[in-house]
Amino acid sequence: MASRDLAESLLPGGGASASSSHDEYEERAYDSDDKVSISISDSEPDDDGDPGAARARPAFSWRKLWRFTGPGFLMCIGFLDPGNLEGDLQAGAAAGYQLLWLLLWATVMGALVQLLSARLGVVTGKHLAELCREEYPPWATRALWVMTELALVGADIQEVIGSAIAIKILSGGIVPLWGGVVITAFDCFIFLFLENYGVRKLEAFFGVLIATMAISFAIMFGETKPSGKELLIGLVVPKLSSKTIKQAVGIVGCIIMPHNVFLHSALVQSRKIDTKKKSRVQEAVYYYNIESILALIVSFFINICVTTVFAKGFYGSDKADNIGLENAGQYLQEKYGTALFPVLYIWAIGLLASGQSSTITGTYAGQFVMGGFLNLRLKKWLRAVITRSFAIIPTMIVALFFDTEDPTMDVLNESLNVLQSIQIPFALIPLITLVSSEQLMGSFVVGPITKVISWIVTIFLMLINGYLILSFYTNEVRGAVVRSSLCVVLAVYLAFIIYLILRNTTLYSRLRSSVSKSS
Repeated sequence: MASRDLAESLLPGGGASASSSHDEYEERAYDSDDKVSISISDSEPDDDGDPGAARARPAFSWRKLWRFTGPGFLMCIGFLDPGNLEGDLQAGAAAGYQLLWLLLWATVMGALVQLLSARLGVVTGKHLAELCREEYPPWATRALWVMTELALVGADIQEVIGSAIAIKILSGGIVPLWGGVVITAFDCFIFLFLENYGVRKLEAFFGVLIATMAISFAIMFGETKPSGKELLIGLVVPKLSSKTIKQAVGIVGCIIMPHNVFLHSALVQSRKIDTKKKSRVQEAVYYYNIESILALIVSFFINICVTTVFAKGFYGSDKADNIGLENAGQYLQEKYGTALFPVLYIWAIGLLASGQSSTITGTYAGQFVMGGFLNLRLKKWLRAVITRSFAIIPTMIVALFFDTEDPTMDVLNESLNVLQSIQIPFALIPLITLVSSEQLMGSFVVGPITKVISWIVTIFLMLINGYLILSFYTNEVRGAVVRSSLCVVLAVYLAFIIYLILRNTTLYSRLRSSVSKSS
């Protein structure tokens, strides 16, 4: 009896009656009371009498766009985390303005993926983790959950370390790295506090952090005065040399993050949308597309500012090869210390906003991922603590035993980048499979052109992952036993990817039929 009382106390609402339906125990991204109402005027067409009928989308409304605004800006934080900023500054320092075109197209690819994710969430009323649990057998669901959690932990370590570095800079070195990690660990309580006041308050908080980043890095851009001509040429003229391949791979790899794909499909469910009425779903997809694109334009502007500032200041210099998050501010201060604002602290404020916003959204994504894959209905505070613990414990170990200026930290960062990159197929393949399912999406199923482009993007990203894995394997992995073990792991990894790709094909059905007959 005591164990039952404890279990019920950990459920939302303190538990439910035994007569409750099974659906009440199904994990959902948001409870009905938490969702934002999208007001509908009486003059707009309704679907009464025929919910599936095709209706004209209501005329564009700025007020309604404002009601839908929020999820896209939370999503775009995944394009602005400390890992992205480090990739930007290293690309600028090593390649100058030459990789801006790649940053642009990487953002376009990321936009395509996120629009598909939002479409899936709106049309089905469920997020990607929930749908994976329903689509795949239990063993595959557990495997996808583990892979996604690994990607989350890898991203969170870099984000927390980024915040800790910013706190160390702003405190003048008084707060050590591990102290910054402890402070950052408590951001989940900020998240819980704001979430209790409603979705819109939480979105407003993230809006302030994004504005802080934009203003900070815009000030840096204004003080360093990068070349406008070189910027435009870099955006439209593709250039890539053998010396900048590593930075190019880093730019693309940082933009698309697995947990962000899962997150966006859940965030769009924060609005009350009647998924049984086609015109309402069409309207929601329309406004979410606009909102997401606007958010990604803001993130692209911030990434451009960071890249061009370091291109102007350090391209071709001796410092270009060893610049990173911690020493970047000091290098800027040494070069532009006479500027109107102290560049070191402007950089640290932007970095802190980046780290804090991305760690909190990581906690948010972790809740959806855990709840969706495992169908866990736990109270928000408990899920937040569990999710935060997954990342804080390994991050504290890193902070205590690694120096951010030590070469070992570079190897660790590279390892974490590889860890996140190899998880991308386990988000994109299920996403494309699900949005291509007419049975699931109905009339909102993606067209053949979108489907082909999506697979091309996925294959391109997988090739980049292959390059990262090969580079890491040849440069960092030592010992025959370790290499042999990694080869076995790689074989299992590839087999799982092939399974995910072929699972809903005729070939897979024939193979299963043949195996069944032979047994």
